[in-house]
Amino acid sequence: MIDSQSVKADAVVGSDSRGFDGGKLINGRKRQVVVDALGLLLAVTVTATDIGDRTAARGLLAQVADAHHLLELVWADGGYTGGLIEHCLTALTLVLLIVKRSDDRKGFVVLPKRWIVERFFAHLMRTRRLVRDFERRTSSAETMVYWSMPLLMTRRLARSRPSRA
Repeated sequence: MIDSQSVKADAVVGSDSRGFDGGKLINGRKRQVVVDALGLLLAVTVTATDIGDRTAARGLLAQVADAHHLLELVWADGGYTGGLIEHCLTALTLVLLIVKRSDDRKGFVVLPKRWIVERFFAHLMRTRRLVRDFERRTSSAETMVYWSMPLLMTRRLARSRPSRA
């Protein structure tokens, strides 16, 4: 699954790597992530929020396709439509499947398979340092996201499971 999250930036973040997201009214940076079916991070990139999802996704999906050769299908929301679908199919041999919201349903709707990446973003918000972007460089911001993953994995390993009788 691929998705993006806009995060407010602290005052130390330079104007060259921050932008304004008009849809969410956030001045800061945008995290683009790709997670697997278990919700574990495959790749992340941090850009200014005024960079479009499709533009940032090209480089991120190329990075994921190079590192994970068995990857064939990526789910995405409606923000990734357009030429990105053809680019993924021809250049990266990935199928980009857009999971759209039904027009007849009102309010907040949990879409199939999309909840996995939303749960990942909720995990990031549990990490205090990632609630706001405090890093001067985008590479440091990406590293902080990678550093949050051991916390998620150890919580899952330590979770009690029902015993088999």
